[in-house]
Amino acid sequence: MHKPTIEDRQRVSNAVHDAESNTSGEIVTIVADRSDFYQDIALVYAGLASLFVPVLFAAWPALPLAMLAHLTSGWGTTEVRDLMLLTFAVMVIIAVIKFGGLQWEPLRMFFTPRTVRRHRVRRRAIELFKVGAEARTTGSTGILVYLSLGEHMAEIVADEAVHKKVPDTEWGDAMIALIVEAREGRIADGMISAVARVGSILATHLPRAADDVNELPDRLIEL
Repeated sequence: MHKPTIEDRQRVSNAVHDAESNTSGEIVTIVADRSDFYQDIALVYAGLASLFVPVLFAAWPALPLAMLAHLTSGWGTTEVRDLMLLTFAVMVIIAVIKFGGLQWEPLRMFFTPRTVRRHRVRRRAIELFKVGAEARTTGSTGILVYLSLGEHMAEIVADEAVHKKVPDTEWGDAMIALIVEAREGRIADGMISAVARVGSILATHLPRAADDVNELPDRLIEL
C-alpha cells in the first residue's frame, strides 16, 4: 500500500478545508502504519505452543524416553529429573521458534483475532484524539478520522458537542467509504470521501457559526 504523496496530502487538506466551510466542527485526519505491534499476542501463542510439549510427552511417553536415549547414546539412565529437564528444554525451544516466526508481521497479524485488532485500533484512535483534538476547540467540536493501515481498519472519534448531537451510527457510511478506497490502495481518496461525508453530517447538526475560526490543522497527519 503506497503512502500518500505530497499531492495527496494537499488534496486531503483541501477536502478538510471544504468540509469545515459549512460547519463549526473541526476535522482531524490521521493515517497510521499500525495501531499496535501485538507482541503480547506473539508471546501468548509462543506460550501455548510450548504447553503442547508436556501434553505430547504425556500422550506418547516413549517419545521423551527415546530422545533421552539418543542424547545419551543409550548409556544414560532415565530419571524423573532428566525427563523434567528435557521437557523444559523442548518447551523453551518451541516457544522461541514460535515467537521468532511471529516476528514476521503479516503472520503475526494473521494470528491476531479480529476482535483484538478492532479493540486496539479503537483504543489508539481514542488516545490520539485525546492528544490532538479533544477539548482543543472552543465548543468541543473536534472529530478524528483515523485509518490504521496494518489492521485495515478505520475509526471516527468525536468530541463532546458532536457526540451529543450525532449518533455513532451516522458515521458508518464515512468509515465504509474510507475502507473501500484504502483497500484498493487509494488512501487519499478514502480520506477525502470520508471527510466529505463527515462534513455533510456535521453541517446538518453543527452548522457553521458566524464567528467560527479554524482551530485545528487541516493537514493529513501520518504516523
